[in-house]
Amino acid sequence: MMTDLPLDQVRTLLAVVDEGTFDAAAAALHVTPSAISQRVKALEQRTGRVLLLRTKPVRPTESGEVLVRLARQVARLEHDAYAELGLSGDGEPTRVSVAVNADSLATWFLPVLARVPEELRLFFELRREDEDHTAALLREGTVMAAVTSSPDPVPGCSVRSLGRMRYLPVAAPGFAARYLGGPLAQTLKEVPVVVFDRRDDFQDGFVRRLTRGRSGASALRHYVPTSEGFVEAVAAGLGWGLVPEPQADPLLDEGRLVGFAPGRTVDVPLYWQQWKLDSPALAQVAETVTATAAQALRP
Repeated sequence: MMTDLPLDQVRTLLAVVDEGTFDAAAAALHVTPSAISQRVKALEQRTGRVLLLRTKPVRPTESGEVLVRLARQVARLEHDAYAELGLSGDGEPTRVSVAVNADSLATWFLPVLARVPEELRLFFELRREDEDHTAALLREGTVMAAVTSSPDPVPGCSVRSLGRMRYLPVAAPGFAARYLGGPLAQTLKEVPVVVFDRRDDFQDGFVRRLTRGRSGASALRHYVPTSEGFVEAVAAGLGWGLVPEPQADPLLDEGRLVGFAPGRTVDVPLYWQQWKLDSPALAQVAETVTATAAQALRP
């Protein structure tokens, strides 16, 4: 029951996680570091679990993440309740934190923000993260909602399908003429490739499917950690890559890119996950995201 978890202690835990240290949390809450330490210890005793790793900065344990998420959800509900009662300050915005993968951010997601009714006075904090990892930010309670590739709801969250982002294997014409004339299963193991960052194995997965798991993409790779920069790197001839269809199509029409593997597109299903809260702000964002995705993504 909520009465078993004193909200002042839960909020203190959140402050420590957000501020990174006990001293910084004390300054933010206008209490002494000793009071912060006592509240956290009392909450750990009450739950029977270690909630914080005393590192610098401090990090929540798995149990701590549950309570951090609770604290953020309570804050969201309080804000909505004050707004409905007309008690929130005139200058106080409603901030919605969302994790979005880079390709969605570069292609279809930003129009979502423009379509949310202005009278709601929503302000967005976007966290860019790979679609395979955005769910982790939901579990940690860092964000309220996320565009993710996982259909399995994070505990305490609802999930709905958005559609599929299609990726095309493309290269610059000169690169394709120089490197991609032979069997793809062999050449893609040896020629330069563009990848997003060191966690990105999207291109490797494409090659593994061609080689039936025998090999990934070449070790000759350029790391370009922005969606727009990735596309420009491929168009500049640095290497081949899998480019989102909305970004690839104009460059294919202009002749700056060519496809080299007809029929071998890759579709990534995307889902919207959000906290299960009766929050008008979250509900409106979810409806707008779903409607925009229906127009921008493949069903």
